[in-house]
Amino acid sequence: MVRSIEFIAAARVGATSIDLNAIVLERDDGRYLLDVVPARPLRDVEYDGLALIALEELGLPSIVLTAADIQKEPRFANSRLAWSYRLHPVGISMRMHILQVLSDDGPMMLGNLLDAVRSDRDPIPAIMALACANLIELDLVSQALGPATIARSRV
Repeated sequence: MVRSIEFIAAARVGATSIDLNAIVLERDDGRYLLDVVPARPLRDVEYDGLALIALEELGLPSIVLTAADIQKEPRFANSRLAWSYRLHPVGISMRMHILQVLSDDGPMMLGNLLDAVRSDRDPIPAIMALACANLIELDLVSQALGPATIARSRV
């Protein structure tokens, strides 16, 4: 699972600054360069070689994704849905309540989490925003988001 996403604009190889424009994913098993095939910049051979050296010096193995990989369902629709809530403000009481339930009861189905944090406000936007903030992990790969989706605390 991806824990965070970082952007590296440039790196140095010797005295030369190289524009990388690299997206780096931090996962549970390490940091990786995200190599999206359709988005690869066109570079000359010399520049490409320097970029490869810079990435090697940063110790970033690549994860290669094609357009088909990115659009694979249900991950594509689930990710778009969750990411649409990334800017949703989550009040401290709602945040604490959601995280406390997950801390006390461990990983649980999303439907059970919703029942446990019911309030006068819909908790779904808050849960999705907390997932985007890397405080909650949601299974976005195995099935469409729904009551049986597994949610767990990241803190």
